[in-house]
Amino acid sequence: MDSPDLWAGLPTLEDPPGGDDTAPDAWEDPIPLTGRRERPTFPAHVFPAWLGEFVTAVAEETQTPVDLAGSVALAVLATAAGGRSVVHVRGNWREPTNLFTVVALPPANRKSAVFALLTNPLYEAEKQLKAAMKPVIVEAELTARLAKEAADKAAAKAASADGDKRDEIVATAVGLAQTADTLTVPAEPVLLADDSTPETVTSLMAEQGGRLSVMSAEGGIFDIIAGRYSGAPNMEVFLKGHAGDRLRVNRQTRREYIDAPALTIGLAVQPDVLRDIGKVKGFEGRGLLARFLYSLPVSTVGDREIITDPVPEETAATYTARVIDLALSLADWTDPAVIQLSPEADTALIAYQKRIEPQLKARGGKLGHISNWAGKLAGATARMAALLHLAEHGGNGYAHPVTAATMGAAIELGEYYTAHALAVFDAMGADPVVGRARSVLEALRDNGWDDVSRRDVFTVLSRSEVPTVADLEPALALLEDHGYLRTYQPERTGKRGRPPAPRLQVHPDVRNTGR
Repeated sequence: MDSPDLWAGLPTLEDPPGGDDTAPDAWEDPIPLTGRRERPTFPAHVFPAWLGEFVTAVAEETQTPVDLAGSVALAVLATAAGGRSVVHVRGNWREPTNLFTVVALPPANRKSAVFALLTNPLYEAEKQLKAAMKPVIVEAELTARLAKEAADKAAAKAASADGDKRDEIVATAVGLAQTADTLTVPAEPVLLADDSTPETVTSLMAEQGGRLSVMSAEGGIFDIIAGRYSGAPNMEVFLKGHAGDRLRVNRQTRREYIDAPALTIGLAVQPDVLRDIGKVKGFEGRGLLARFLYSLPVSTVGDREIITDPVPEETAATYTARVIDLALSLADWTDPAVIQLSPEADTALIAYQKRIEPQLKARGGKLGHISNWAGKLAGATARMAALLHLAEHGGNGYAHPVTAATMGAAIELGEYYTAHALAVFDAMGADPVVGRARSVLEALRDNGWDDVSRRDVFTVLSRSEVPTVADLEPALALLEDHGYLRTYQPERTGKRGRPPAPRLQVHPDVRNTGR
């Protein structure tokens, strides 16, 4: 008999009609626990015409999913505007305009070619920024060197001075030293870095006034964050660089302060990389995985046209000019340009937030098992709305509020990334309930049970995977919802004592085929 202390009071599903001690004989085919997630195609139509046309043309010429060029394009916009603009949502809620995006595609999908076409204007903008800054750097270096030399000469003179004028000479030397110490040489502008170490990223961001972008057609950055060189995960700069939280580094060799870091990451990786990073200790718990917008498109390999239309010259020229203009127009901003939402845009975002919130419930919520990621969805949507707005209006976007139409476009992107995130986190094994349900199915198959108690199921499962009875119940409920199990209440065998614990009937396919 089941222990009344352990099993009494467990939630049960509706008893079979009429109180029968057996469940109905007829079984329908069970629903697979995780069928293939519906993954929509990237909605390139939400972009302003100049950007949507280029993204579509790149996908056509390279015969790659439009998702790849679309997600990289968002990272390009974030590189141009990140760290130099913020979106004011409401109250004290502001979001920086940097993003983390990652597209997963198998080899031979021409990821590098797409990256080159999308990011080339950023490198050109970087060249122009360096050329404009060169005279300023030369002048600052000369001024700093002359000030240092003057301070050194005054210090030497003060050291040998005596008599009545010594105090005056020392005061002059101190003043010159203080002046020399305040002079700094501006860093050469850098917009993009490749798979850099966390220390390098931190130093570059400190030099660049807080902003930097890591863009790569490979996933090596994940290995670096996981500790390829240091032996331990080092993700602080990536966590704070996404959120815009103040970053202070105080070590014996360096001190770096970044009050408002804005790091953008745009990656294209192989699907195995995403599966592997889901296993890295600390990535999920610290929230790194929750910061990425994921795209898992269907590969076009095997269905590609051999002869394709190249990107039209006018389309490419317009794209290049608009990206460079956005990057250069915001480059000199120290206090970020503030993008405001129109009341209508805010109303649309509020409605979206209200739609998302119930889905975050741990039990029964569509997004409950990825609530760390989905909890950041509204903020990511606001960021994308600001970037779409800047893509439409350029660097003076701060002079116009974000419209409801632009917010609607950003929400459509949010829906796209939600569908793909669910598929990616499935691959990472993020939902423990599904994993436990699979373990229960395996135990039912291995033991050949057709009728079994909860206690017997719990007994054969690993305590590391299913620590308590409470952890087992959601898995059983999921299996019942999918038609693998039926709960029923056996009849009493006597008039006294507690009623017998509910039992489980197992679908014949599980017993016979291990389905």
